[in-house]
Amino acid sequence: MNNGGNLAALLPLLVFMAVMVGIGFYVRQVQARGFAKNFVQQYFIGNHDLGGFVLAMTTVATYSSVSSFVGGPGMAWQIGFGWIYMAVVQVTAIFLVLGIFGKRVALLSRKFDAVTVVDIIRERFQSDGLASLAAFIIVLFFCATMTAQFVGGAKLFAAVTGYSYEMGLLLFGLAVVVYTTVGGFRAVAITDTCCALMMMVGIVLLLYYVLAAGGGYTNLMANLHSSHPEMFEPFSSGHMPAGLYLTQWILVGICTIALPQSVVRGISYKDTASLHRAMLIGTVVVGFMNIGINFTGILAHGVLTGDLASYGGVDNIIPKTIVTVMPPALVGLAIIGPLAASISTISGLLIVASSAIIKDVYLHHAHKQGKEPGTKQLRLLSMAATAVIGVIVFVIALTPPSLIWIINMFAFGGLETAFFWMLLLGLFWRKANKLGAILSMSGGTIVYCLTQGMGFKVMGLHQITIGITASLLFFLLGTYLGKPQDERVLAEFFPYGDDKE
Repeated sequence: MNNGGNLAALLPLLVFMAVMVGIGFYVRQVQARGFAKNFVQQYFIGNHDLGGFVLAMTTVATYSSVSSFVGGPGMAWQIGFGWIYMAVVQVTAIFLVLGIFGKRVALLSRKFDAVTVVDIIRERFQSDGLASLAAFIIVLFFCATMTAQFVGGAKLFAAVTGYSYEMGLLLFGLAVVVYTTVGGFRAVAITDTCCALMMMVGIVLLLYYVLAAGGGYTNLMANLHSSHPEMFEPFSSGHMPAGLYLTQWILVGICTIALPQSVVRGISYKDTASLHRAMLIGTVVVGFMNIGINFTGILAHGVLTGDLASYGGVDNIIPKTIVTVMPPALVGLAIIGPLAASISTISGLLIVASSAIIKDVYLHHAHKQGKEPGTKQLRLLSMAATAVIGVIVFVIALTPPSLIWIINMFAFGGLETAFFWMLLLGLFWRKANKLGAILSMSGGTIVYCLTQGMGFKVMGLHQITIGITASLLFFLLGTYLGKPQDERVLAEFFPYGDDKE
């Protein structure tokens, strides 16, 4: 332990993590009585029983990551209001994902007794190979995203508290793996709700103290306008080119509706009223968080007035702001918000990755062989899969890769390329077929990864534009060349035809 650390900042974090773990064990105890009926449903989707508020908060918390609270506002500090104009598209994400896929996925999951997005993909395209590929892609890109969250959270912990990176990684890494493993999806949903609330508290606290340190809103804005007028321009004197707007709107806005970790929330809600409530609450909360933290980043430029190099890069702006403007006794509360964003994202991804292995691969394979694993066996295997994935990511994070924000965006783009057209066309277009889905997912993902690896861009646009375009073209090619789906399957998915679906 670093003896130079801020114990006052550490204690609130310890209390928060203890509460998270306690929730996991409490949920495990409450759910134990229902495990005998259907362990898989209980552990991976909370038995279709999430209310509107919890559904909204868990969707928001899973969608928000440490980069939303560290890298994003750091970029806002550097660029200005152009970054907010770009990032504000995220306000629509929760409304769109629940509005487009929420009810559709929920109805289908109940019809086919589906627990995961992959279950629905398997039923729609009648392909075990496609389902296995989808599960593999989920685990692969989720591990990349979780690594970025672990690293970002631990670096933030070290920068703000003064304790070591390894200690921070061990502290919240152990907590999130334990409560996710023990409590499953419901524990994730409830802890996500706590995390989302702490994120909002953290934003309010930091904004208040930034305003106080800068002499108030009027003074801060006047100083910024006189010293950095380009920060008020949409394109920030070339720092926010139109191409960046376009690709970011695609990457963190439109295409996020098909992220598996978000779509699976549609499977878990209790009723239509809960869904509609979640759409409204989630949109308001995402708007508050997104605009609030990035606006705070801009105002922080009036407090941290040096050049970017003197602070060590954009990822250090918010940590530096916290320790500069806030009383030491409150630093621990302020850091809970960004760390909550990290652990909530990790827990959401962890449970979906675990379900991909256990439900989508192992259990399906067992059922094809006529085997029915017992509840005890399933419980042990599910908890083991969750724990092993968490530990693997934790070990990778011990040697932290650089460029956290880029890793996170790479994983986002990969998942969107793989799932966007397959889910959108598969669930809303009768002509979508197996070959189209396979070519779209495999071909699009390969093209995306190759262009990322080579650094190849078209007109300076992010590789997501290439990946998503290639994925669509592959889908249409496969639809044209492949056999139509069985009418029996189509009747299950489109009982009233395309026009009414």
